Amino acid sequence: MDNRPIGFFDSGLGGLTAVRALRRILPDENILYFGDTARMPYGARPAAQLRVMARQDLDFVASRGVKAVLAACGTVSSTAPDVLAAYPVRTFDVLSSTVREAARGASGPIGVIATAACIASGAFQRALAAACPETEVVAVACPAFVPLIESGHYESGDAALRAAVAEYLAPLREKGVGSLILGCTHYGLIEEAICGFMGPGLRTIEAAECAARELALWLRKEELCGGTGEERFFTSGSAEDFERLSAVFLGRTAHGAVEHVDEMEV
Repeated sequence: MDNRPIGFFDSGLGGLTAVRALRRILPDENILYFGDTARMPYGARPAAQLRVMARQDLDFVASRGVKAVLAACGTVSSTAPDVLAAYPVRTFDVLSSTVREAARGASGPIGVIATAACIASGAFQRALAAACPETEVVAVACPAFVPLIESGHYESGDAALRAAVAEYLAPLREKGVGSLILGCTHYGLIEEAICGFMGPGLRTIEAAECAARELALWLRKEELCGGTGEERFFTSGSAEDFERLSAVFLGRTAHGAVEHVDEMEV
């Protein structure tokens, strides 16, 4: 048994969906989460800056004695994979497991939606081309989704969200994609709005769910499971806002207090 916590980080609160997914599989694990809300969104930043920020986020989480780290951020996973892979603590991303899941059930074109930086990196597109070379990939950047979700516009009937979904997903619907990768951990929260626009029969693949399953599998294989269900949350932004919104992403009230940390600089 290993009671050390599992570390998670994201630009905001979207990574809490990965915490939620892991809790369903391994409810007793201790969790440490950092949301870099003061520098959110990551998706509009240049790749070089994101790589520095990824290392800073890793250092912050790892310094608290975690046994593994999940970069619960599609932008970091796609722009800094080598930073994650070379880190001395075992790290997981939300790209590789998601692509493997998408490739297993590919039927018709595969769509990918993610942040602007994630799509611009081409990481999902390259990974999918390698995993299923005969399948067409349609990748679309959705820069407004994260700010909308983090500001409370996540209900399927929300007018602003519906307008953004229609604008971004129109090319995917026109292409008739059969599977859609939700390449940002925030996007699971608006899955109902996405499916409502895309129509019946769409297969969605959530990055948070896939990454959590892969992490849980590794913990069990390495016999590192263990904990008491303790949770610690940190944010570089407003602790009050984080605590208020976290229940939306977790599906429940956070068990631990939210602590503010000084904003990091790049």
